Amino acid sequence: MSEPAREPKVRPCPICKSAAVDAYRPFCSKRCADIDLGKWFKDSYTIPGSENGDDSEGLAKPGQNDDGEAH
Repeated sequence: MSEPAREPKVRPCPICKSAAVDAYRPFCSKRCADIDLGKWFKDSYTIPGSENGDDSEGLAKPGQNDDGEAH
């Protein structure tokens, strides 16, 4: 016999924590979707990194393997 179908887990809207609606998923409304989009446009969401912007430390140079040897 087969197991009963599981209902999908309902996740809250990341902006207001109300139940998400399929039409605006993962948000509950167009308003919350627009608020989130505005945060992206204003650079409210950022990924921490070094101040000088040089995140290449420890990466292999082009044309080299990870161990520093040429291809």
